[in-house]
Amino acid sequence: MDNIKISQPAIKDMEAKGVLNWPIWECEVSEFPWTYSVKESCYILNGEIEVTTDVETVSIQPGDFVVFPQGLSCTWIVKAPVRKHYNFG
Repeated sequence: MDNIKISQPAIKDMEAKGVLNWPIWECEVSEFPWTYSVKESCYILNGEIEVTTDVETVSIQPGDFVVFPQGLSCTWIVKAPVRKHYNFG
């Protein structure tokens, strides 16, 4: 299975790819299990998240572009309220 991929692209690149037009998802401080039935790409606007899988723990913060592979099971620990653009598929 693929790992979580994190990059820090320039905001102009996110604008050019239309990412800033994707829907927005928000979440308060919390902890929950999640399984991705399809690939999700997201761009973090606000917040701090720790995501733990069977093989890794990653820290995610504003400015990160994150790709979660299809089939990934993980636990989200939202340490600061999150606001992100997201796209499935």
